[in-house]
Amino acid sequence: MDHSLNVLDEALRLDNATMSFCPGQVVLIEDCVETSGAFVLHHMIKRALSPNSSGVVLFVAFAQPFSHYERILRKLSCNLVTYRENGRFFLFDMLKLDYPDGDVGNTVHDRVFDLYGKIQKALEVISVSPDYNKSCITIMIDDLSLMEVAANGASNNVLDFLHYCHTLTSELGCSLVVLNHEDIYSDLMGPTLILQMEYLADVVIKVEPLATGLATDVHGQLTVINKGVIDEPGILRTRVRNLHFKVKENSVECFYPGSRS
Repeated sequence: MDHSLNVLDEALRLDNATMSFCPGQVVLIEDCVETSGAFVLHHMIKRALSPNSSGVVLFVAFAQPFSHYERILRKLSCNLVTYRENGRFFLFDMLKLDYPDGDVGNTVHDRVFDLYGKIQKALEVISVSPDYNKSCITIMIDDLSLMEVAANGASNNVLDFLHYCHTLTSELGCSLVVLNHEDIYSDLMGPTLILQMEYLADVVIKVEPLATGLATDVHGQLTVINKGVIDEPGILRTRVRNLHFKVKENSVECFYPGSRS
């Protein structure tokens, strides 16, 4: 397997040795119904579980069951079954939970708090292992919009959960990666949720259709926004990278606009 940095890794500013973000970072992936950003999440799972690192992934799945992620990552030469057995991949399957209609009171809050409790327990298990570095732990959520649906639109409970997880990034040095469908919200709380996530995020990845329309060799475009990048003179600034991507059978190829003939 190739563990060298590619164009997307460089845009995300991944560490070449650990294939991970700087400890404590929050990463937001924003996509739309027309153009899915799930491939970015899959890429980041593969990088976080790189054999030359001690990375651990805690994955909260609202979108798909384990079999889906296992099949996709197998095509990327990443065996999730093995990593799960070795204690490097923890899956919280939220598809198995039952959320009755109208149940938006304390019960929803209790379920959100219960999920956070499960993540804390998993972190306790990881912390006692001598093999792993807490700075290489990544919490991933796929996807935030479905979490709000599961909470029957109780956006405040979703925000509470995100702030709980954000606390872990500052206290334990974990990274937090969240996928969210930006264009599905019709209520007034949707923009609030998006703005809150963009405010918390150190890195924002926008996955969109190609601005110029459909093309044979380009399936969409990525905008990677890194906040708080320190350049050579020591000035703090925001760095923006624009990429194009093409989805292949067993991979996704990213490249800079105009670099292909």
